[in-house]
Amino acid sequence: MSNGSSITQFLLLPLADTRELQLLHFGLFLGIYLAALLANGLIITTIACDHRLHTPMYFFLLNLSVLDLGSISNTVPKSMANFLWDTGAISYTGCASQVFFFFFCAVAEFYLLTVMSYDRYVAICKALHYGTLLGSRACVHMAAAAWGSGFLTALLHTASTFSLPLCQGNAVGQFFCEVPQILKLSCSDAYLREFVVSALFSFGCFVFIVLFYVQIFRVVLRIPSEQGRHKAFSMCLPHLAVVSLFLSAAMFASLKPSSISSPSLELVVAVLYSVVPPAVNPLIYSMRNQELKDALRKLMTR
Repeated sequence: MSNGSSITQFLLLPLADTRELQLLHFGLFLGIYLAALLANGLIITTIACDHRLHTPMYFFLLNLSVLDLGSISNTVPKSMANFLWDTGAISYTGCASQVFFFFFCAVAEFYLLTVMSYDRYVAICKALHYGTLLGSRACVHMAAAAWGSGFLTALLHTASTFSLPLCQGNAVGQFFCEVPQILKLSCSDAYLREFVVSALFSFGCFVFIVLFYVQIFRVVLRIPSEQGRHKAFSMCLPHLAVVSLFLSAAMFASLKPSSISSPSLELVVAVLYSVVPPAVNPLIYSMRNQELKDALRKLMTR
């Protein structure tokens, strides 16, 4: 195959060779997917229905849950269909759509996590100015900026990826259309410029998150009341856990040395950063958030 225009479909990698293991993976993915749908759906419904949760923190959390639903729905249903029907085929258009929506949700979520760290910084370090700095209009603008950044970045990367000449066949070594695996089929390194630009923006967001949390912990540790410190940590620790999970999995997937790379390890890492976070994020946020648990309990009682 001389270029991408001659490819009409890609072949995704099965997670197992035997039929029994394929059905087992189907069941595991189905359980994770249903758990993610239920948990994120409950968070979205609870925040939307309870007027006490109409605050900046929960507005951003609602956006995060929507992105988590979009992220896991982009890859898992197709993978489950492949496991069930014992096929790995995905159309060229379907593969491009997966790449676009994966980048869109991942980048928008990372920018949104940066905005959420700013929200926690203002709530704790500049509490008297919270209503001024994070009014409803400012929150909408910041959320829109996160979604818009995700859309533009996804458009750039998708166009760059599928404009490259592909000369190494059409077998993608992953259970979904992952960009690093598609690049292995390419004969060009023109994609490197876009990757460097995205890496710089991501590093900038990471620096902002670190700076915000340094300031937050400096203020929290000076709070004389133990109850006040506990409340502040309850607000910040779930967000910090989600950021850590998201960044550690994504950074390991991007920066792992080739010497330890193997198909099995790449599959496990891909599951950790693409499938697990959307299912785990709602649990992390609800475990230490008494206000959200009370609202959810009230909704379930109704």
